[in-house]
Amino acid sequence: MDLKEILSTKWKYGEKLLYLSTLVTFSIIAYYNISIGYVMSPDSFGYSRWADALIELDFNLFKYHTENTFWTPSYFYTTPVIIVGVLKVIFGSAWQYAFLVFNLFLALLSLVLFTKSLLIIGVRPFLISIAMAFLTLSVDFLLWPRYMLSDMTFTFLVSLASYIVIKGVTENKFHYLSLISILVITLVSRPSSIPILFAILFFVLISQLQIYKKPKLIILFILLLSIFTPFLFAYLYHLIEVYLSDNTQGHHLLKHIAVGEVINDRPETWLPPPSSYSDVAYLYFVRIISFFNPYAAPFSTIHIVLNLIQTLIIFSSITLWSFLGGSRKLLDRTVLFILLLSFSVAAFHSFTIIDYDWRYRFPIILPLMMIFPISMEIFFKKMKYDEL
Repeated sequence: MDLKEILSTKWKYGEKLLYLSTLVTFSIIAYYNISIGYVMSPDSFGYSRWADALIELDFNLFKYHTENTFWTPSYFYTTPVIIVGVLKVIFGSAWQYAFLVFNLFLALLSLVLFTKSLLIIGVRPFLISIAMAFLTLSVDFLLWPRYMLSDMTFTFLVSLASYIVIKGVTENKFHYLSLISILVITLVSRPSSIPILFAILFFVLISQLQIYKKPKLIILFILLLSIFTPFLFAYLYHLIEVYLSDNTQGHHLLKHIAVGEVINDRPETWLPPPSSYSDVAYLYFVRIISFFNPYAAPFSTIHIVLNLIQTLIIFSSITLWSFLGGSRKLLDRTVLFILLLSFSVAAFHSFTIIDYDWRYRFPIILPLMMIFPISMEIFFKKMKYDEL
């Protein structure tokens, strides 16, 4: 057995290696999270209270949403509240441990969807196994599954929706009933579902266009969007300031921008309070860039190193694809979808809020990491590694 055989699509041990790498990756993620134990955040206590209210109403969602009104509509949190409520009914005071196990189960399913999405577009198992090894180093997977929050559930739903979209790409036919069903569940999981739905629906609309054949044009388009979007957001900010300043949601958006906030509760990242239209536009531009920032002063050295490795892998993979892509329909369309999804999420949170620990970036880590094995698959095909 030589290196060329291992790198080829016909290597007979490829799938066995992939199964092993997935199991090892999950085991490391699970062990690390279990060894630290579950973590309750302020939002966790909120879910717990809301779940208690839902239990008292015998899971009558109509009464629950009627009686429980928050500044953000309560239906945006329906999925995690139902999960916590069911776990409380079944496991009682041990519901947090059950939630941790449930989150780890969803983490395993997300890894499986990651592999299946890449396999159906023709990426060789050996490359997926390497990507799986890199996921072992992902700070996001080593952090968020142990939190009693909606993050792992939401990440799984995004992975599932992405898999359905990618499967539709391979079959050149979207399964709309399955896709719409998952998107509805995603919508009632958290408010940040909005950019996910927008990106998926937009991609479905443009999926038949031949733009995927021009990677450099796609990258240029996204870069131009990154420059144009802050000016659009600055204009929307002005409209909210004039017409919706008394609205609860409008006031919430205004107060974060008025103080120059970049990353929530990290004053060291903030800019001087904006005093003009150009100041506001510049603040939004910095926010879009900061959404992908792997560094924060209070982070530990290992945290920064792992974040830098992940960021380097993603951006180098996008660069490689921009030079070599354009001739592999399934692979190129998948990258186009991932880039649209990622920009949509980044833009949405740059307009609303970027969380203290960048937790809103977690759901798009798996899609972004897919670009590495995809770009390498394109490279291997260019190098004719399929020929034994």
